[in-house]
Amino acid sequence: MNDRLPRKLRADAEDNRERILAAARTLFARTGLTVPMRDIAREAGVGPATLYRRFPTKQDLATAAFAEQEQACRRIVEDGLAADDPWEGFCLVIERICELHVHNRGFTDAFLATYPEAVDSSGSRELTLKSVGILARRAKARGRLRRDFELADLVIMLTAHRGLHASTPAARLAASRRFAALTVQAFQANA
Repeated sequence: MNDRLPRKLRADAEDNRERILAAARTLFARTGLTVPMRDIAREAGVGPATLYRRFPTKQDLATAAFAEQEQACRRIVEDGLAADDPWEGFCLVIERICELHVHNRGFTDAFLATYPEAVDSSGSRELTLKSVGILARRAKARGRLRRDFELADLVIMLTAHRGLHASTPAARLAASRRFAALTVQAFQANA
């Protein structure tokens, strides 16, 4: 029976786990998911065996590291759905998703399916995309979103957005905001 009870980690093991997650978040955000596991272990100040004991695969590590971003992404879409004007809600989703993704290249990689399970606990990735689809249909019904818009266009936009590079975080954020504005303009139905 004890085998089925969740085990609480020792304080030092929990500390190691948190350091590994912090290091993974930092390195994933900076370079994406291509960062080697040994670099994450080194950044966390733990040995590779400790890293692999806690997170046997990079996908396991990405799933744990991106839990907060996944929740933030869901909240953004929920806020968009709650907007009185579906076009304004759709624009909010584009702008805030771009801002979320510009700060974390690894989350973009995970969302775009390098590790789709990293942002798909209990099907939340599919639910998020379905919710964006609902918002898009509402905006189309109001005549504000292009009739030919498809969810695949959003994936294309995020793929292009991932390519933003700038010398400083502030410049990257400014470029992301400009990109979001141009995307909104491109998705808008002709008057």
